[in-house]
Amino acid sequence: MPFKESEHAFYNTCKITDPINSITPIRDSEHFMVSAFIDHRLNGVIRVISIINRNRLQPLYCVYCNAEQVCKTVHTEVQIHSDHFGFPFHVSDVICKGKHMQNATHVLISTKDSDNSATEYLPIKNHVRMNTFKYNFTVCISNLFGDYNNVLQFAQTMEMYKLLGVQHVVIYNTSSGPDLEKLLKHYETEGILQIVPWPIDQFLNPSSGWNIKLHKGDIHYYGQLVTHNECIYRHMYQSKYVLLNDIDEIIMPYKHASLQSLMEDLQSAHPRVSVFLFESHVFPTAQFEESGKFKRAEWNNVPWVNILEHIYREPYRKNIYNPTKMIVNPRNVQQTSVHISLQIYGYIHRVAFRVSRMVHVRDPMQGNLTKNQLFEDKRMWDFEQKLIPNVDQTLKLSGLLRPHL
Repeated sequence: MPFKESEHAFYNTCKITDPINSITPIRDSEHFMVSAFIDHRLNGVIRVISIINRNRLQPLYCVYCNAEQVCKTVHTEVQIHSDHFGFPFHVSDVICKGKHMQNATHVLISTKDSDNSATEYLPIKNHVRMNTFKYNFTVCISNLFGDYNNVLQFAQTMEMYKLLGVQHVVIYNTSSGPDLEKLLKHYETEGILQIVPWPIDQFLNPSSGWNIKLHKGDIHYYGQLVTHNECIYRHMYQSKYVLLNDIDEIIMPYKHASLQSLMEDLQSAHPRVSVFLFESHVFPTAQFEESGKFKRAEWNNVPWVNILEHIYREPYRKNIYNPTKMIVNPRNVQQTSVHISLQIYGYIHRVAFRVSRMVHVRDPMQGNLTKNQLFEDKRMWDFEQKLIPNVDQTLKLSGLLRPHL
């Protein structure tokens, strides 16, 4: 029990338990703990992904304990990420520095310099640094909310990613519709999907957008930046690459058959790059391809968008910010935002449009354009022979492929 060497060490007489929720309030404060990780890149400090009220920050302490429940209290360094968009609550890293952290199993953020009464400690993850990975590609999808029920697009997107070589998908779920719940359970049973409950609305008033002037609330977009950063650390030693995007977005290779061959070529050409940026291009749901070949009767009763019907891409807008999404090496990222990483080891590379781009099937951004002003882009059709039967099978197994009249 090496913590006994310090005069600040104490024995916790309470039973240390893991928290029930993925969000844990910090007592006597307006802050929250989310998850904790050993950061080997910073000499083995403990990094606690947290939600901090920027306007109510007070001194915080780190209580970390070993398997024998011998605990030690140290001061913390609170690093509030820079891209808070003006919202008072924001993702932050609470950094704990002390001796013998390699032996710690649990950690607690406290407002007291000695706290031996608390029981809900976060388990500390990433103790072992791995060089081989369970997954090559993990997709981190943040924040299903508002009883989201876009079943058909979700199934098509999941099956497309499987064809592209993704082995693991993580979703942070605040709320989803009844039909989508069935689909989520199917993918969870299949083993490709991990669902992280994200009850942010039980603790804060989350904004449904990024602009605080238009979308009021305590925290940006249901805590999207918290979940993105948490997902990177969660998969630091599980996945070679992590994709950060939304459920209606697909990072699509145009010169390669799969994400594996795409990233092999990109990484070979840019060995020091840790973050690859992919331009987002909108395929508006208001415009449909004219032949109707994918307007299948089997899908008539499946809710919402059929991405195969939307092959028209909006043109690039000059002098307008065109957002990107990312594929990152999680071991080289310290902090990330939505469209670019904030603190990394290595370099950032913007992938050429002709090589790969993001297909974003959604409401139009340039709603005044006619079909003739859009660009035809049928890349998704290259996968139809496998994609359609795979989607049908998934919907059938989920009980969602209903008889049609």
